[in-house]
Amino acid sequence: MDAVKLREGVYWVGGIDWNLRNFHGYLTPRGSSYNAYLIIDEKVTLIDSVKYYLTDEMIERIRSIIDPSKIDYVICNHVEMDHSGAIPAIMELAPNATVVAPAAGEKGLKEHYKKEWKFSIVKSGDTLSIGKRSFTFVQTPMIHWPDNMVTYCPEEKILFSNDAFGQHIASPERFDDEFPACIAIDEAKIYYGNIVLSYNSQVQKALEVVNTLPIEMIAPSHGIIWRSHIAEILKCYTKWSSNDVDNVALVIYDTMWGSTQKMAEAIRKGFETKGVKVKMLPLLHNHISQVLPEVVEAKYIAVGSPTMNSNLLPTVSGLLTYLKALSPKKRTAFAFGSYGWGGQSIDQVQNELKNCGFDLLEPFKAKYIPDQPTLDAITSKVAGYIA
Repeated sequence: MDAVKLREGVYWVGGIDWNLRNFHGYLTPRGSSYNAYLIIDEKVTLIDSVKYYLTDEMIERIRSIIDPSKIDYVICNHVEMDHSGAIPAIMELAPNATVVAPAAGEKGLKEHYKKEWKFSIVKSGDTLSIGKRSFTFVQTPMIHWPDNMVTYCPEEKILFSNDAFGQHIASPERFDDEFPACIAIDEAKIYYGNIVLSYNSQVQKALEVVNTLPIEMIAPSHGIIWRSHIAEILKCYTKWSSNDVDNVALVIYDTMWGSTQKMAEAIRKGFETKGVKVKMLPLLHNHISQVLPEVVEAKYIAVGSPTMNSNLLPTVSGLLTYLKALSPKKRTAFAFGSYGWGGQSIDQVQNELKNCGFDLLEPFKAKYIPDQPTLDAITSKVAGYIA
């Protein structure tokens, strides 16, 4: 388990999580990596760490370069335990090291680990010299925790970007020109949709700073390191964070006896009549974490559920809870569904879509099995919604 050289004196020393398949409720079929970086200079610096159960793997990689006791600084860009989980072990090996973090980071680390380490508190614009190299810190609060920051090394032109630009990928390849870039970008979109989507305005502020920096490498906390496709991933983040949506409709639903599915197909036809691309996302076959990346660039969102025991189906309820926490702006939405006697689910879905902050269109209800005239009317009305 050797370190991987990024530049002379700059190494990846993280851990690869081959077994991870669920991260905070979102599916990670490719596993993940927790990226930590070791910089050898007059002062030895470790940037971030790994999840606790990969601590030994990280330390072994550090030992392939240097005795961990010689670490002088541990920069903590983010307190969350997939980033900070190995810091207690590092501080035991290097008790004289200083932990570098923003004030919120110091507070979070103390609350997590109940340790009184030596801290150096930094804020945006502060710098730290370690010899031939230096670091500049930029706070990026709420991307996606209050303590978040990124670290930039001007001499190497490397941005250690924390969760920004990351992807959940377990791979022996470390760089975007060693791994299929299209997959890395697709996984970055999945990561954005499930982790970052609700913080678009904060991402835009961070991009304003990032775009002023000469960058030759972006080293995130998860997944592949960007060095050959930096322009592409920056362009994607700019689009995703600006709510620059495509003329795409998502029809998301679950069904009991097929009636709500019939309505979903009628809604699809209505959108397609006006040239809107449609993605059908039945929740029986699509996990909620596979739906959210589609929301990143979709203009229209239709969510359907039949009524079951005066309520909506659990799959739809879970989707709406997840969506509400991440809901972006400038989306148009409506509810639909079938029912037998009560019909409460449709109003419940519509209300949750309102709570997401979407612009609402009139919902659709159908009692029992919708006949063809009812379905034709739904198609016609959806077409009428499109400008």
